[in-house]
Amino acid sequence: MESQIIRPGHLTAHQTARVLGVDLATIRQLVRRGHLTHAGGTPRQPWYSATEVAAYAATRRRDNAA
Repeated sequence: MESQIIRPGHLTAHQTARVLGVDLATIRQLVRRGHLTHAGGTPRQPWYSATEVAAYAATRRRDNAA
């Protein structure tokens, strides 16, 4: 659910999953592995920094291209 008003420069878990092309379970695993960090929200509805998500997406693209 995306009912929270989110601060500019942040993405919900659902938005982050769409940007990265993965499901929510993968987002949770990326957090556990230290690839992404919560930047706000609540434990049940975390936010992620749009800058951090974009940087991780670029890293994934670069690694997949190699």
